[in-house]
Amino acid sequence: MADLKLAETEPEHQLWEEIDNIHAVMLGVEGKGAQQPMAPELDRETKTIWFFARKSSDLVQNVGGRGRGLVAVVGKSHDYHASLSGSLEERMDPEIRDRFWNAVIEAWFEHGKEDPDLTMLALKLDEGHVWASTNSTLKFGWQIAKANAGGGEPDVGISKQLRF
Repeated sequence: MADLKLAETEPEHQLWEEIDNIHAVMLGVEGKGAQQPMAPELDRETKTIWFFARKSSDLVQNVGGRGRGLVAVVGKSHDYHASLSGSLEERMDPEIRDRFWNAVIEAWFEHGKEDPDLTMLALKLDEGHVWASTNSTLKFGWQIAKANAGGGEPDVGISKQLRF
């Protein structure tokens, strides 16, 4: 559930918490193909999101070594959304691989960590926009009724720009 106070006062902290609570984001390369679901692995210190991928995938081919990555996030409770972007590069880092490796990732790669088709993508975030909305049906209903009665646009949440 999105915390509106946290969205207002600590939007970056809330972003990391929201991503930690979901299994997938939509990742794509600006101007190249469609976004696709990918499991995010967070390195908060470097503001980087890591992804395990297949070298042979369209996504990795679209990165072409380096590109501009786009990520769409929908929170577990569907009351939090984010649009993120940054430099996306193919970079196999054995230390990072070992840090995030787990049984779920291994299931996708027949030869485990040594699979010849295994690579990693590093998305170094530089900007984003987040939206956190109320999950209160009462507040939402009140805001919609007020707006329809001429009270202006409904106020159902928080919107923040982020710079990393």
